Amino acid sequence: MDFEYQEVYIKNSRGVQLFTCRWLPVSSSPKALVFLCHGYGMECSGYMKECGIRLARARYAVFGIDYEGHGRSSGSRCYIKKFENIVNDCNEFFKSVCVEKYYSDKGRFLCGESMGGAVALLLHKKEPSFYNGAVLVAPMCKISEKLKPHPVVVNILTSFEEIIPKWKIVPTKDVIDSAFKDPFKREEIRNNKLIYQDKPRLKTALEMLRTSMSLEQSLYQVRLPFLVLHGDADTVTDPEISKALYEKASSKDKTMKLYPGMWHALTAGETNENVDIVFADIVDWLEKHTLDLVPEPIIEPFNNGIERVDEFPAPVQSRRKQSQGSYLCGLKEPRTLHSAM
Repeated sequence: MDFEYQEVYIKNSRGVQLFTCRWLPVSSSPKALVFLCHGYGMECSGYMKECGIRLARARYAVFGIDYEGHGRSSGSRCYIKKFENIVNDCNEFFKSVCVEKYYSDKGRFLCGESMGGAVALLLHKKEPSFYNGAVLVAPMCKISEKLKPHPVVVNILTSFEEIIPKWKIVPTKDVIDSAFKDPFKREEIRNNKLIYQDKPRLKTALEMLRTSMSLEQSLYQVRLPFLVLHGDADTVTDPEISKALYEKASSKDKTMKLYPGMWHALTAGETNENVDIVFADIVDWLEKHTLDLVPEPIIEPFNNGIERVDEFPAPVQSRRKQSQGSYLCGLKEPRTLHSAM
């Protein structure tokens, strides 16, 4: 199925310019909306393109945003001053999409990978009944007992947090080598200059640590339907993390898939055959959860602080019926690509 790709910049409530993009089905109205939450150091337009295209071809409207300091968004490269800022930016943008007239009556699903899994869970915690479900790929929602730093080490690092917050002093292994199993795809990732490949900054590492530890203590508060996916050979986020989420979450509707021999980057770093398996499971889960879904329509607009300057074009199927477009805006003219790849 062919798809339409659009990208535009927005300004958040803090005045930061953020990159957003969307993949839309062309031949029909979308079955539901899927909101992408990318991982640490990653971005949406390139790294999560496969996810956007595959889901758009399955007739889902897919929306992505590069966090502050990530990808094509403004800000110090991969510097997370407050993890809450990421969650708030996603919340503002995703809700601004949901009130667009073409999407206000559609189901709403989150799709988070790695650190993006933490973002998705915190969005659910912020608005427990807003999203109809979530797909969580190797989510960062707990610190593995094998990797948990000693409290003394954390205390030492914390003492320097406000003095040298952006200092790249945190030792870490090469995540790309550990996350991407397919050598060709691993090299593609290394050549993607939008992906951060340096050492983590001090405050960033501490924010991620605190977020993971906080989520670990509140997994029982997870109540939305979810599908959690993990490779059993993942050395970046231990599979025990997904098992803990599955066991502790209060959700009545929860599914876990553990893939033998697969690594961390299930949607972008495995062989084509393995990626096909993963996406087949994701689409199958979404199909089951949108088949009889009757979402509550959003009527009132949100006062979310997003600055609207330009407009996204209306979806293709709507432009065929009328000439005027929808209203999510940004700082630059949107780019639109029609594809039948």
